[in-house]
Amino acid sequence: MISKTTIDQVYETARLEEVIGDFVQLKKSGSNFKGLSPFTDERTPSFMVSPVKQIWKDFSSGKGGNVVAFLMEHEHFSYPEAIKYLAKKYNIEVEETEQTNEQKEQANERESMYLVSEYAQTYFSESLWERESGKAIGLTYFKERGFTDETIKKFGLGYCLDNWDSFTNTALDKGYQLEFLEKTGLTIVKEQAGDESRKFDRFKGRVMFPIHSMSGRVLGFGGRILTNDKKAAKYLNSPESEIYHKSKVLYGIYFAKQSIAKEDNCYLVEGYTDVIQLYQSGVKNVVSSSGTALTPEQIRLINRLTKNITVLFDGDAAGLRASLRGIDLILEQGMNVKVCTFPEGEDPDSFAKNNSYEDLVLYLEENAKDFIQFKTSLLAEEAANDPIKRADTVRDIVNSISKIPDRIKKEIYIQECAKIMHISEEVLYNTLAQIDKKGVADASKKLKQEQKAFEVVKSQQTVEKVDVQYELEKQIIELLLLYGGEKQEFEDLVLKENEEGDLVLEPEIVEAKVYEKVYLDLQEDEIELTNDQFRSIYYKLIEDLNEREEFTVNAFLSNLDQEMVNEVSSILMEEERYTLHDWERKDIYPKAKKMGVAQLVAETILTLRCNLIKNRIKKLQKDTEGSNGDNSEVLEEIVNYLQLNKLLNAKLNRVLS
Repeated sequence: MISKTTIDQVYETARLEEVIGDFVQLKKSGSNFKGLSPFTDERTPSFMVSPVKQIWKDFSSGKGGNVVAFLMEHEHFSYPEAIKYLAKKYNIEVEETEQTNEQKEQANERESMYLVSEYAQTYFSESLWERESGKAIGLTYFKERGFTDETIKKFGLGYCLDNWDSFTNTALDKGYQLEFLEKTGLTIVKEQAGDESRKFDRFKGRVMFPIHSMSGRVLGFGGRILTNDKKAAKYLNSPESEIYHKSKVLYGIYFAKQSIAKEDNCYLVEGYTDVIQLYQSGVKNVVSSSGTALTPEQIRLINRLTKNITVLFDGDAAGLRASLRGIDLILEQGMNVKVCTFPEGEDPDSFAKNNSYEDLVLYLEENAKDFIQFKTSLLAEEAANDPIKRADTVRDIVNSISKIPDRIKKEIYIQECAKIMHISEEVLYNTLAQIDKKGVADASKKLKQEQKAFEVVKSQQTVEKVDVQYELEKQIIELLLLYGGEKQEFEDLVLKENEEGDLVLEPEIVEAKVYEKVYLDLQEDEIELTNDQFRSIYYKLIEDLNEREEFTVNAFLSNLDQEMVNEVSSILMEEERYTLHDWERKDIYPKAKKMGVAQLVAETILTLRCNLIKNRIKKLQKDTEGSNGDNSEVLEEIVNYLQLNKLLNAKLNRVLS
């Protein structure tokens, strides 16, 4: 268990905008920040972060909360893991009791797999530095690649001993379960006749490259064999698992994320050593697709941090040809892409190793071509003087341009292509129209097939009615969260009988804190919030505001469960939704809620009273319907309620219909 002192210190120190900024590119929007949702695939920002309130809200998915809630949602951390992550980020010492074997067993499957993977990384690293074979084989290899001790340790590089089951047996002795060793792919289990089963280390005799998530968790491994065994694959990756999905991970993203956001550009390379060598040379905004074909999920991962990708390739013609598909995928995601190739016989690893930082940066700047220039030069060389190949080249380039969602960019690229290929823009536009038309036709055909296979009965559209009670109760929670501890002068309304015998509301000025006013008024009228979630939050708020001298939303959220945290963040961030539309640029200036807090509190409580009276009248009227008995008392009660309702609405300056 993590101590309360540590948890409090983490909440006090952690800055939400800094933590989320490690995962999402945030841009200033008034007093808040906005960015693309990390939970959905969107192109218009709907993700809001409030530094003042220290909460976030994703309007596209409905998720929201505080800094811990973000890590739990985005990184699938447990609560203790999120606290530990923040403690590590802000150099806070974690006070906790050591986990027992029983507690380890109780951890859920994902957490257990993470624990096993983290232990494996530690084991491989220790084998590299402390075992003779590790130093002689693994460490020597990394040194020959030109990696320094600091770089080797930073990337957590290691070595798996060249024995069949050294790692597996050590892990089992340490209390890690075979089930999770097998599920992470670290151990291969082969069933044999009888109850016995043989266990093997998957990465036996390989140098190890841990693959991290964006938050630094070990997801899996890449292992490189150092012998000339033709039967064994040169590189071997962890198999797909609950925590490792190859198509959704980029090697080096954890180390590169801040530089990518800062430089507003991401260098994309092919291998692990390319990433490490460039990083060591000073180019830190670099990631790798881990030797696999680039996927839309990987591109979207980069898209959270920057709109610009520069793809780095060696001079291998086959590799360049294969890269074209990846470029089209990047364009489809609405991103800007450049390509930089290295001289023949060089790759990003060797070039970075053999050149100074200044020369490397200069080369990348001078040789990074826009995708259309790159594709044109590459395909034009192949086409040479062959008219048919030349026509195919033009069609291929226009096909890439068709992938771009932005129409202005499309037009600019068509003009660029016309100049380079010496062909009229009209022909290119016609070709583009044909490709777009075919795409629309294919999509329409697919949609019709789906509709035919699964026909949905159309229902009449119904207009959703506003739940007045729900909205008023939500307003009360918001007022308590924002202004609960503030002192205000309230105009209390006391119901009295005048000289003519009529009921009138007489005002009295009272000074009180907002939460005191709300609590006493609701108590006086015996009003209970009807929404279960709001009622729980309300009583927790009243208790917290009464006990704490200084109330903060962040401290309050730290004591709530995840469901309540999400509800509170939704309430507080609702008005921020409209800042996404940037009204001020359109000369529309919404009135700040801070103006007239006492009036807002009084009006909300009055409106709540009116709504309850209205509902009570409806109930009484329904009870008297079809009744043949004496209803005089009920009718008198209805008249009194109507009179009170009239007085309250008059105070609210409303006309009753």
